[in-house]
Amino acid sequence: MSLSLVHSRALLGLEARPVCVEVHLANGLPSFTLVGLAETEVKEARERVRSAIQNTGLEFPANKRITVNLAPADLPKDSGRFDLAIALGILAASGQVDARKLEGYEFAGELSLGGDLRPVRGALAMSLALARTERAAAGTLPKLVLPDASAQEAALVPGAEIFRAQHLLDVVRQFLPGDAPVEALDGWSQVKPEALPAPSAYLDLADVKGQAAARRALEIAAAGGHSVLMMGAPGSGKSMLAQRFAGLLPAMTTEEALESAAVASLGGRFSLDKWAQRPTCAPHHTASAVALVGGGSPPRPGEISLAHRGVLFLDELPEFPRAALEALREPLESGCITISRAAQRAEFPARFQLVAAMNPCPCGYLGSSLRACRCSPEQVSRYQGKLSGPLLDRIDLHVEVGALAADELVNAPPGEATADIRLRVVAARDRALARQGGSNQALEGRAIDAQCQLDDAAAKFLNTTAARLGWSGRSIHRCLKVARTIADLAGAQAVQTVHVAEAVQYRRALKAGYGDGGR
Repeated sequence: MSLSLVHSRALLGLEARPVCVEVHLANGLPSFTLVGLAETEVKEARERVRSAIQNTGLEFPANKRITVNLAPADLPKDSGRFDLAIALGILAASGQVDARKLEGYEFAGELSLGGDLRPVRGALAMSLALARTERAAAGTLPKLVLPDASAQEAALVPGAEIFRAQHLLDVVRQFLPGDAPVEALDGWSQVKPEALPAPSAYLDLADVKGQAAARRALEIAAAGGHSVLMMGAPGSGKSMLAQRFAGLLPAMTTEEALESAAVASLGGRFSLDKWAQRPTCAPHHTASAVALVGGGSPPRPGEISLAHRGVLFLDELPEFPRAALEALREPLESGCITISRAAQRAEFPARFQLVAAMNPCPCGYLGSSLRACRCSPEQVSRYQGKLSGPLLDRIDLHVEVGALAADELVNAPPGEATADIRLRVVAARDRALARQGGSNQALEGRAIDAQCQLDDAAAKFLNTTAARLGWSGRSIHRCLKVARTIADLAGAQAVQTVHVAEAVQYRRALKAGYGDGGR
């Protein structure tokens, strides 16, 4: 048979779209042509496949005109994930492999020159996308054949049929012509999900002494899914608090763990020992907008997507490039990021919790009781003005972190443990889920009016405060959602004046002001 079809997958964002590898052998001048919008690394598969087939003792049809088409032709293909499918297609077209036996399987893997299979990026994303699309359509899943190093992560998807192989010959042996049963080899087997490790322990908030106001703000943020900005002098504990914030969040569900792991797999950061552990991404303040949002050709996830279902910690917030900070606006509202280029469009999930930290001025000691500030009012205003009003308007809680004196730091007892705070956070989240089916931060439109109803005294207090501080409509809504979370933590059915008053305290501007946002 001179024509064969082998199935694989191409990654575009978190999608893994089906690709049909068509191989045709014809008489004529010997050549090896690869078409189908392939990137350079895919075109280089010609040399890898040729050497792998020859060095494994199989016959490469060098005297034939070989045409390989990766369909659909308008879908970009990258990396060496198609090496295995191309090699099997050539072997099937030349009669060395039974093409009928390849039906119902999909293949991905990079070949070495000696025929060894090397891992591919995004194996878990491929398995997850395959399970979602095929299961919804027909209730059955094709079998997925992957390199040994990639198969274990792909097998985490419930119901997925994953086979691992270490060498090209391990795969070829399973699809030889004829009906004789194939003996099992060490290099080929179906991967069964192993017992998943327990999530790694998070850093304990008990390590942070004092800072009752900041700890309270983080508890509210964890309970309602809110973003938070901490402001304080250098060394006051802002980074310590942020690094321990993920431990306050509820345990991840299986679906959330799969989504987070799939994005990490796309970025090459997946590790089984971090399964079901909420990520904390902390990019350096020199990171560009592309590093945060994602990009490239084809697009890859940035830090905000890698922090999906976890925490994005931005230390020294005003030092980030302005374009990088403004790129956070839409993801904070929508929970996803869409990267559009001239030739393609990719969408990544980005439902993260933003925890940011900054100094109040260039020297860092504005308002400190321990050290005098040496910055002029113009320097302070210019420094704080690096953060735009619209961005600050989208950050729910602004909290000041004061520096502790030496005797307070040395003699203070340990703070409350993460496990104790998490119990209250989980209880508050359960109340919100039972009432509205989601977190308070996700409330929109009529849901805010329905779930955050105020009595006359609380409504009058909020109206007076909003008018005095010049709040936008978004600021008022975010204050209402924070007040709803405070009420959930207190176990109250209705939002009362005391809850609104505490929420108002978390939307005050800094001493020098930021424009109209967040006042």
